[in-house]
Amino acid sequence: MDKQELIDRTAGQTDAAGDGERLAPQDVERVLDALFGTVEHPGVIAEAVRAGKTVVLGSFGDFHGADSTAAFRPGKALAAYLQDGTG
Repeated sequence: MDKQELIDRTAGQTDAAGDGERLAPQDVERVLDALFGTVEHPGVIAEAVRAGKTVVLGSFGDFHGADSTAAFRPGKALAAYLQDGTG
């Protein structure tokens, strides 16, 4: 999945609550860029990991520093879903 597909699919999921509210794709892109960064600017996740913090994203997992590089540790729910397709 490339960035544009991620943006489009995420925008489509934002009205899953059924309230008719949906984020525009350009708003989703701004959020993703703020979280994960761009070529020009690091995102808040990269800044936190560089500062020695662990970024915990609920049952999805966490980003943390490991030997001068970034690492991702999947959460229990993600690991279970990937292992057996339930979740």
